[in-house]
Amino acid sequence: MALLDYNEIKAGKYIVYKDEPYEVLDNHVARTQQRKPQNQVKMRSMINGRAVNETFHVTDSIEEADITKRDVKYLYTNKNEFWFCNPDKPAERFTLTAELIGNSAKFLKDNTIISSLVFEYDGEEKVIGIKLPIKMEFIIKECAPNIKGSTASGGNKPATLENGAVVNVPLFLNQGEKILVNTDTGEYVERVT
Repeated sequence: MALLDYNEIKAGKYIVYKDEPYEVLDNHVARTQQRKPQNQVKMRSMINGRAVNETFHVTDSIEEADITKRDVKYLYTNKNEFWFCNPDKPAERFTLTAELIGNSAKFLKDNTIISSLVFEYDGEEKVIGIKLPIKMEFIIKECAPNIKGSTASGGNKPATLENGAVVNVPLFLNQGEKILVNTDTGEYVERVT
C-alpha cells in the first residue's frame, strides 16, 4: 500500500478516496501568501463515473489505488450490459455497465482483445473499466460515394464503421476500405493498405 503526499496526487494517478478508486483528471497546487499550499484536484470515480472536486492539504496523504491491467475479450452488448470473458477461459464471463465503459463503448468490436482495469482492495478484485488500444482498425460499412475531383478541396464526410460508430473521414475514402481510428479522440488517423 503506497501512500501519496498531497503534492503527489497528479493527473493520471489512481487513488483510493472514501474506499473507492478514483482517477485524477487534473490538479493544481496553489500557494497563497498567508496559507499553506494545497492541491486542488478534479477526479472521476472509477465505479460510477461521477466527477468530484477535492482539496488536499499539506498534512494529507492518500492511498494509491492498486489497479492492474488484464486482457479480456469483448463478446457482445445486450440491453446496456457489455459482456466480456477471459481469453483463455471463454466460460469465465462477466458484464460491465455502460457507465463503467463510458465513451469507449462506441469503438468496441466483437471478439476483440482489450485491457480491463482491475481494482484490488481489502483482498478483493473488481473489474472497474476497460482501456482500448489508442489506434484500432475498422472497415467502413457505409459512406457517401467518392466524387471525382473532390479531394483537391480537402474536407470530410461521415462514415459508418463496421461496429456502427460514425466518424468523419476524408472525401477520397470509400465503402469497404480499412482505416485506423484514434479511440481517445474518435478521429480518423489513416487508411490501412
